[in-house]
Amino acid sequence: MRNWVWAVLSVAIWLLAAHVSEGPQPRGLDAPAAQFSAARANALLARLQGVARPHPAGSAENAAIHNRLLTELAALAVPAQTLSTRQCFSEPRWGVIECADVTDVIAIVVPGAGKAVILMAHMDSVPAGPGAGDDGSGVVTVLETIRALKAEKVPSRHPVIALFTDGEEAGLLGAKAFVDDPHWRERVGVAINVEARGSKGQSLLFQTSPGDARLVDLYARHAPRYATSSLYNEIYKVLPNDTDLTPFLQVGLTGYNFAFVGDVAHYHTALDTIANLDPRSVQSGGDAVLALTRNLMDQNFAALKSGDAIYLDVMGVWLPRLPASWAVSLSLLALAVIAFLTWRQRPEWRNFLVPPLFLIGAVALGFGLQALAALISGHADPAYAQPLVLRLSLVFGVWCLALVAARRVTVTACWLWFALFAAATATLIPGLSPYFLFPALIAALALPFGAAWLPALASLLIWLQLTAEAEPLMGLAVTPLFMLPAAMGLFTALPLLKWRRSQALLAGSLSLLLALGAAFVPAYDAQHPQRLNFRYAESDGRALWLADPVRPLPAAVRQAMAFSEKPEPVGGDSNRKAYVAPAGAPRFASPSASVTRNGRDIILKLAGSPAADGMVLTLPSGAALAGVAVEGKNFSVSDSKRRLLISCFSPGCRDTTISLRQVEAKPFTLLLAELRYGLPPGGEKLLQARGSLGVASQFGDGTELMTRIKID
Repeated sequence: MRNWVWAVLSVAIWLLAAHVSEGPQPRGLDAPAAQFSAARANALLARLQGVARPHPAGSAENAAIHNRLLTELAALAVPAQTLSTRQCFSEPRWGVIECADVTDVIAIVVPGAGKAVILMAHMDSVPAGPGAGDDGSGVVTVLETIRALKAEKVPSRHPVIALFTDGEEAGLLGAKAFVDDPHWRERVGVAINVEARGSKGQSLLFQTSPGDARLVDLYARHAPRYATSSLYNEIYKVLPNDTDLTPFLQVGLTGYNFAFVGDVAHYHTALDTIANLDPRSVQSGGDAVLALTRNLMDQNFAALKSGDAIYLDVMGVWLPRLPASWAVSLSLLALAVIAFLTWRQRPEWRNFLVPPLFLIGAVALGFGLQALAALISGHADPAYAQPLVLRLSLVFGVWCLALVAARRVTVTACWLWFALFAAATATLIPGLSPYFLFPALIAALALPFGAAWLPALASLLIWLQLTAEAEPLMGLAVTPLFMLPAAMGLFTALPLLKWRRSQALLAGSLSLLLALGAAFVPAYDAQHPQRLNFRYAESDGRALWLADPVRPLPAAVRQAMAFSEKPEPVGGDSNRKAYVAPAGAPRFASPSASVTRNGRDIILKLAGSPAADGMVLTLPSGAALAGVAVEGKNFSVSDSKRRLLISCFSPGCRDTTISLRQVEAKPFTLLLAELRYGLPPGGEKLLQARGSLGVASQFGDGTELMTRIKID
């Protein structure tokens, strides 16, 4: 094939994958009653949210959301009850124990005894945003699924329970409360969790419980459209993220996890609204959840336990899959065939250096182009709001390298490396292996007949689809998410390209010019504003205004307050830095705690003001802790030399009792902070200076009143 044919194919596959990743067309209000309708779900979301406001756990708006949800369930004739508790949860990797007062809503959709299908989504939002996507979309997906199930009246082998959790954003607390309750934990057969990390994109099946081969097969046989990969499971293991499914998996329960991840700029901000929520995303998740629920209602849950699978979807219409236990054997078989073909051709050893150098060069070039745009623009992520120009720069850059690599490369050299990657990933990262193994198996069959274009096209298809799917995860600030899969897509097509100096120079020149152009595209706009939180803090007798350590701090914010030139440690904590500006004399009473010690045991009774929305205790590494108890909930400390945070994010936490046990009795000083949502008078200047090109995120703007407590 000529170069232009491969170029056109690459662009066409990339554009098709981007289109598919947007999700299906949403159904309207007039959709048949037994079908899921995004329009009905969005109308329901508008009723639930009322005037859209943040509704974190323990807030008055959170209680209002609960009441509206109970009203909607009553209208569906679904009996519901609540589960209220002060719950705590921690994972060893967090270094944080998180607590809050939570109230779950549990609805019996299909009554019956025994194990149930659990439909799950969380009601609370972060303090910074109204949570239409995260996770209002999940709540109404479950509600619309309930309505469709009741409309169809399908006979069920199992009960169906809807679990609307509270305090997910405060630390997965509602889900933890559910699985900590022996009665409810015993009811779980299979759980389906519905989440969101953005406002667009098709709903991905991104996590399953271990031993997922039959779970994936059920999804493949019944989902109307596929959006999944075993690679997503592998990625999620190493990300610092968790969802409500985590407590379920920790106690060995079976489950599916769905979420859409497009337009992450809206995630956990005031822009997470119904207006910005793409109904195609809601339709995508609803179709999958409804189809799975209908079929799980008639499944033998015990038979769903199986071995692991490796799989990936192809443009949403095909889901090839294999038992993970086959991956190593099949990859070695493909490697043996391709190695034999290579041995027969006896290519020059220098040809084997070109393919890996091409991959390394693509990643390095991606970093270089992004760094050039960032250096000129002054922004760490110049493509945050408008990625098109930098994206095109990366496209022309990887195409230039591909043309250069085509000068000295052979078919067998490329496929030998590809088969080696298949064997390595099958051994070390099985979830990634189908991206190498499936094309390598095609190559082992096609190369003996000289049809190198066929496996190269298969590789191009699945890797460029991954390129389109990976970019939304972190944007172009992390260029390997774009450059590495794009380069892998072209990897086996390299020997099918022709070295053309003029084409390579043109592509390289366009890549450089577009990188320069990306530096002059506005880094932020009203739909993709800069994440920037402000804090009013009192500590050590000083009052300060704090701004997140963004680069650069907007000039209007610097004009509003005399912030430091560089971020500085806050409260003496080197792990936390912010721009600092004086805020006059302290104006609030500090929180306090009564301390009782008995040998290695210490009891702290916290005392915050009635205005407190939460309390945070920072225990230094020198505290040498062996264990912690919060309101009777016990946690062991695996690393006594590690700093530990204990947070309680609800108004009732102001008088929490915390017990500490040390490895040995020794003195230390802890930091106690009272947290309040929002800024005190005087903060209006900062909010005005932030303007429409900035937005609070996660916990949002707030007030921190800190005091040091010495434990003798």
